[in-house]
Amino acid sequence: MKNTFGNQVTVTLAGESHGAAVTVILDGIAPGTVVDPEYIAACLALRRPAGKISTARREADDFRITSGVFEGRATGTPICITIPNGDTISADYEKTKALCRPGHADYTANEKYHGFQDYRGGGHFSGRITAGLVAAGAICRSALQSFGITLATHIAEIAGIEDRPFDRLSEELPRLAEMQFPVLDEARGEEMRREIERAASEKDSVGGVLETAVLGLPAGVGEPWFDSFESRLCHILFSIPAVKGVAFGEGFGFARMRGSRANDPFRRVDGRIVTLTNHNGGVNGGITNGMPVQFCCVIKPTASIAREQLTVSLETGENAVLAVRGRHDPCIVHRAAHVVNACTAVAVLDLLAERYGTDLAGLKR
Repeated sequence: MKNTFGNQVTVTLAGESHGAAVTVILDGIAPGTVVDPEYIAACLALRRPAGKISTARREADDFRITSGVFEGRATGTPICITIPNGDTISADYEKTKALCRPGHADYTANEKYHGFQDYRGGGHFSGRITAGLVAAGAICRSALQSFGITLATHIAEIAGIEDRPFDRLSEELPRLAEMQFPVLDEARGEEMRREIERAASEKDSVGGVLETAVLGLPAGVGEPWFDSFESRLCHILFSIPAVKGVAFGEGFGFARMRGSRANDPFRRVDGRIVTLTNHNGGVNGGITNGMPVQFCCVIKPTASIAREQLTVSLETGENAVLAVRGRHDPCIVHRAAHVVNACTAVAVLDLLAERYGTDLAGLKR
């Protein structure tokens, strides 16, 4: 029963959807690292619901940093952040608490925790818990920026509507990092929003694909085999509720390519070794090659929908029918984008700390 990720830089999550608060403990941050509450608040604001395309639950996310920070800088000891829950309506879950919601963790949680789990709003399995990840990720992301490493995510696809691909990362990443609904083509973004609203009107939900890029990573980060850059990043990415697939570079597109095209040719340009293409997403043999790291995450449609679905009662063991009540997102892709950014920052900083030491002196520009 472990809720901690990381080796050198670690994140521990606690809390439930309708509990008193979500808490995150971030350990391994180098002393002297700037911790800006305004930046943390800005990242949390990007994750919050947005209009008709999101849940009606509104949380202020008025967090408190209770340890590990003094006079605006990390002390080097564990940083604890608490984010209170306020806008909870637990009665929505009382009548159906024994019914397993299709697509949710209700059944598996009951099997693991023997019925002692908090069922309200999904309890510890709720997307609400990602607020803690975003808060921790903001600190890690700020640390990475001090080393010249930037990252951002755009919505590559929602309900079959595709955004244009990355083209000019140095210009696109800063803009995407400040967008609540991060797309490269605003017109396509409007189409996506309309499709989300249409699904909501039909008591349904939609999923999509997120594409993330990390710029400025040095070559040589990651280990072969079991602690490869990809496997460590996937470890935390698959912890995000609704992530069902991760692919680096061309991903499954490699199945349709020949090696002559899939390989990225090396050249020396302006004194450094680069590749002319980036089909492999900036990673070879589990180790970064100095090119932008690029990967995609598949986000499944929101499991909570108001349509009737078949299920089973955990109390009686009999078959039943359930229509999920309460306040839910018809699409979580746009909100998940900011969770992916946070998780990426945590994993990358952890891997860098292993490569260069916890103070990351080797990365100072």
